[in-house]
Amino acid sequence: MTLEFGAGRAESPFGLDAKQRGRLERRLEAAIDLARRDSTPAYASITTPVAADVDLSAVVVACRRATDHWFCFEQPDRDGYAVCGLGSAAVVEAEGPERFRTAARACRELGRRTAADDAAHDHRRPSGSGPVFVGGFAFASDGGGAPEWASLSPAQLTLPEVSFARRGTEARMTLTLAVTAGDTVTDVLERADARLRELRPAAMPMLDPDPAIRPRVAGAAPPAHYEEAVRRAVERIRTGDLEKVVLAREVRVHAPAPIDPAPILDALRGAFPACYCYCVGTPYLAVVGASPELLVRRDGERAQTVALAGTTRRSADPAVDDHLGEQLLRSDKDRAEQQIVTARIERTLSPVSLWVTAADEPTLVKVQNVQHLATPIRAQLSQPLPTIELAGLLHPTPAVGGEPDAVARPLIPALEGLDRGWYAGAIGWTDLAEDGELCVALRCALLRDDVARLYAGCGIVSDSVPAEELGETEVKLQALLPLLS
Repeated sequence: MTLEFGAGRAESPFGLDAKQRGRLERRLEAAIDLARRDSTPAYASITTPVAADVDLSAVVVACRRATDHWFCFEQPDRDGYAVCGLGSAAVVEAEGPERFRTAARACRELGRRTAADDAAHDHRRPSGSGPVFVGGFAFASDGGGAPEWASLSPAQLTLPEVSFARRGTEARMTLTLAVTAGDTVTDVLERADARLRELRPAAMPMLDPDPAIRPRVAGAAPPAHYEEAVRRAVERIRTGDLEKVVLAREVRVHAPAPIDPAPILDALRGAFPACYCYCVGTPYLAVVGASPELLVRRDGERAQTVALAGTTRRSADPAVDDHLGEQLLRSDKDRAEQQIVTARIERTLSPVSLWVTAADEPTLVKVQNVQHLATPIRAQLSQPLPTIELAGLLHPTPAVGGEPDAVARPLIPALEGLDRGWYAGAIGWTDLAEDGELCVALRCALLRDDVARLYAGCGIVSDSVPAEELGETEVKLQALLPLLS
């Protein structure tokens, strides 16, 4: 297909035809007028169909510039669902206890200054189409202060210059351009053409199956440190201070060369197609992972989440695997841990909902290396609370924090002795209608230069056994450790 592209015409699956280009020019004129009226940047956006069989994450990782923020968010088993972003038209950052609300308000203000397509005119578009804010939130309100997390703030959402959304046979590309009072339409179009010319279909690079120099794996602290942390937590729980607390540990992989996140992401989406396979990248680092846990999804007045807690291993033998799952379903310890999470989520959503309903019994969620107990939860909102604010209400659930939260939250860093950064935080997207979707950032690694930091945690309750909890972290680490080591 021949498309209008820059000043001439060229073959490109990501070009703009003459009609689309004219629409973009009119949006740019309106945005520049707005920027000149109040001397504040404004934004012009256009959304166009693209081929759904293009590997959108591969396009992003192959075409990113050295200075780019970039984002990939996929759930392959959900009809090829993907939301990806490249570059930054704007960046929203916040910190402190109100960071979710502050970020939601900033995104709303930027949305009001964005001239974009009317979503009502494209009924077949997948969720996540149009201008979207992508990124995430650290676990703690001041999380990510350690040097290895530098360039990711406690809350960071980017409005990409180019974003993609796909589900099933429908896919869209959105181009969003920032303009200032001194810009002209010609100047901005030249910048847009430069970005579009760089886009091309691509394939993900493959992992090296036999590296000449093997990476070195080492715990950030001895295993005994984690077992002692669990023992101390159990003591606090048995005295009645709290019901549950989640404790994590960090394992580091030292590679012989800088680690490329692209083949890691590709391997994860192949091995964990039912999970949220994500990568948040800056010029300095990448957070990559495969999470089984939805934090919140909002579509208008409907909200969905899941209570996920209780874990056991998988087996290659189907009979053994089924037996392990049945044991998990019947485990008093795991059922109690799961109920703590479910009850908190229901209590949290009730004040902002007309109704909240949870499944009567938990089900099994099976991924490649582990299986979990999960209870789906749905709510009909009584007020149009933005996705980001809903996430702030729910985060951290007892699945990654503890119960009660006020007691567990300060106890976690004291016992763990590490900066979780974005581990166990929230990663996802929200659009101009304030709909969106975020997962809990689990089964993840922080990649910076030639070091990967992997994180895994367990829910500690009154009858937790330190050695068994350590073993559970080892099982969870197997999601990423084989790919990196």
